[in-house]
Formats: sequence, structure tokens, C-alpha cells
Amino acid sequence: MQRAAQRNDRAHDQRAKRLRRALVCAAAVPAVLITAACSSDSGDSTDKGGASARPTDGSGSATPSASASPTVRPAAYHKLPEPCSALPKKTLTDLVPKGAKSGKEGSSDDTATRSSCSWSSLDNNGVKGSQFRWLNVSLLRFDSDAGRGSGDEQAHAYLARQVEDAKSVSGAKGTKTEPVAGTGAEATLVRYDLKKKEGTFKQQTVVARVENVVVTLDYNGAGLAGDKTPSADDLAKDAQKAVKEAVASVSAANGEGSGSGTASESPSTQASKSPSSSASPSKSAAKKD
Repeated sequence: MQRAAQRNDRAHDQRAKRLRRALVCAAAVPAVLITAACSSDSGDSTDKGGASARPTDGSGSATPSASASPTVRPAAYHKLPEPCSALPKKTLTDLVPKGAKSGKEGSSDDTATRSSCSWSSLDNNGVKGSQFRWLNVSLLRFDSDAGRGSGDEQAHAYLARQVEDAKSVSGAKGTKTEPVAGTGAEATLVRYDLKKKEGTFKQQTVVARVENVVVTLDYNGAGLAGDKTPSADDLAKDAQKAVKEAVASVSAANGEGSGSGTASESPSTQASKSPSSSASPSKSAAKKD
């Protein structure tokens, strides 16, 4: 009977131990759940104030917001002067005395973007020969465009191409290039001699930019049938004077406040502001033999 009582005591002790272990485990479960819940909260994307956290780039740094769309500087000029009226009558009389009233406008599908006019003069002195003069003014305007850049930048690039074209004329002799001061934002004179069967032609090409417009003025002269060859220096002075007047006519056609026609900032330093369509550049009018 004593042994039976001992067995009963041992069984009771074992049940008591199992019960304590169960209670301990049961008590531990809420703590684990609480810990897990706290851990899941720590990954929330909100900060203490409830605002969503900014996305990161993987290195812990906040991802910057998208930058604003690029813009370009608006074109200063929106139209061109009448090409055959771009030069004063007095200038035409001096440069092409026998053809001042016979300006021939070049063909164009958009005269607000491109235009040209040419004059020719033949002063016949009979047996003494004759003096020939030819003058051409070409105007090309560029609009600002987000893809191509500002009108000024496009005009600047086109001026450089025009100068290179003038320097590379086939058969040209003694080619010289020099800057022209006080004419628009920038201007360059290219001069050379071109010998033909009729005589030696003294060619002067002045390319000038005023804001987003390029003015190309070609002027040449020759003494034909034995007449004296004209002075290249005199022709160059006349051409530079004429291109200044053509540049001024561009500003005048756009009204006061549209641009002064004087030197301005280089296109590389101008601020960009707004886009529009662009004009496609074309070659200057072909020189008449």
C-alpha cells in the first residue's frame, strides 16, 4: 500500500511538471506574436507623422524627382522684310546703277522664312568696254525648336556653313576672310577673284547674323571687253555698307523692341526658354556669271 502511494505521488509530480511546462509555453506565445507584429510594423513605409517615406535608389538615398522638360530661348524675329526693299534706293543706285529698278525676287514657298532678291547692271561704254555689277541679298530666318535649339543657335551654325561654302568656290583665287565689325551679332566677309572668259570678277560675300536671321549679300564686279577691272577694296566697302543696311531692315520689319540689330550674346551663352518649329536652311542664291 505504501508503494502504491509512492507511485501515486510520482505520477502527481510528473503531471505537475508537465502542467508547468505547458503554462510556460502558453505564456511565451503572446510574446512571440507581439515581437513578430512589432517587427512587421518596423518595415512600414510611413514615418512617425504618418507620411509615406520617399523612395530610395537602393543605396539609402532618396531618389530625386524628375527634372523639368528642356526649353529654348524664343526667337527674336518672326518675319522678314520685302527682299527687294531691303536696301535703300540710293545704295542700289551706287552698287548697280543700271539695274537699281530691276530687282528680281527669288522664288520661295514661305517668304516669312526665306527670301531673296537680285539686281544686275551693265554699263556699256562702247569701244571702251563695259562695267558689270551683280548684287544678291538672301534672307533666312530660324524659329526656335526644342530639338534643334534656339533660332539664334541655328542661325549661328548656318552662318558658319555659308562662310565655308563661300571659301570653297571652285576656281576662286586669292581667297581672303575677315570679320566685319558693327554688323548684327556677327558677320564675316569672304573675297576672291574668279577668272572667266569675259574677264576677272571680283567677288565679295558678306554673311551676317542678326538674332535668328542670317543675311547673305553677294556682290561682284568686272570690267568687260577691255574695260578696267574694278577695285576689290571698293567693292568690299560697298558690300559691307549694304549688308549693314539689310540687317537694319530686318529689325525694322519686326518693329521696335524686337531686336536692335547690334551685337548680342553668343548663342552658346544665351538662356533657353520656349520651343516652336524650325526653318530648314538652304544654300544662298547661286552667283550669276
